[in-house]
Amino acid sequence: MTTATHVDLTELRQNLPAWIKRVRVGEEVVITEHGAEIARLVPPAARRADARRALEALRQRACIGDVESPLGEAWEADDRP
Repeated sequence: MTTATHVDLTELRQNLPAWIKRVRVGEEVVITEHGAEIARLVPPAARRADARRALEALRQRACIGDVESPLGEAWEADDRP
């Protein structure tokens, strides 16, 4: 996990373009006011990379054939009143 950089709200207001540039390159910035965290600026998620990680995690837990394997019992899902 990446450690976030903390910045006071006043400093952020005075130098916003520089802070936005830091976020664009992947840095997470915690905005504080009087020492208390009030917000976070985070880079946008890399959707494709996140999806690949999620798929890989699912692949590690999935069992081949567990959804398609016959249960040996009749399904009555279509027997609606």
